[in-house]
Amino acid sequence: MRAWQVPELGEPRDVLTLAEVPDPVPGPGQVLVRVLGAAANFPDVLMCRGGYQVRPPLPFTPGVELCGEVVAAGPGVTGIAPGDRLIGGAIGGAFAELTLMNAASALPAPPGLDDAEAGAFFITYQTGWFGLHRRARLAAGETLLVHAAAGGVGSGAVQLGKAAGARVIGVTGGEQKAEVARALLVFPGGLYRSAHLVLPERRPLLLTEWGVALDRLL
Repeated sequence: MRAWQVPELGEPRDVLTLAEVPDPVPGPGQVLVRVLGAAANFPDVLMCRGGYQVRPPLPFTPGVELCGEVVAAGPGVTGIAPGDRLIGGAIGGAFAELTLMNAASALPAPPGLDDAEAGAFFITYQTGWFGLHRRARLAAGETLLVHAAAGGVGSGAVQLGKAAGARVIGVTGGEQKAEVARALLVFPGGLYRSAHLVLPERRPLLLTEWGVALDRLL
């Protein structure tokens, strides 16, 4: 099969190499899937640079999450059949035609999401959900400010905040990113400011200018 591999550490655009590698074989509790969609997350960038806490030996295939179609199941796997569409983390990297997943942690792909959307759902939205609900205990009617609102976790947090009934303010670092955030956000009136207003020394200005008391910040 073909896979994007990192033979040496560096910037992804410089070190990612398309290579022919053996097809993976599912072990006990694992499923082999055909990759339908794989998200490019910041941990993938850090792994390519050698700056992530997980440092796989070279060469390796990045890609921490995916949407895939089951090809075969390893010993001991029940309740999953070839053709099932799953989301979850990859064993051995998702930037490949085939990869492995842990059957116990893989989830059915939401039918309302296409392959690309489902491929970016497992880690991004789970991270935002735990941050907003397990840690911050976000409640309906509260005001939530989301940094990096056009990024992966940020854009997910914006949508999760809206779904929870919060008034969401998005902050991004530039006009191009702001357009992405505006499409996801914004509470009535379209309140938005650029990132330079939320540097630590400007936080009093942030609250004074907006006239908003923040309940939660992510």
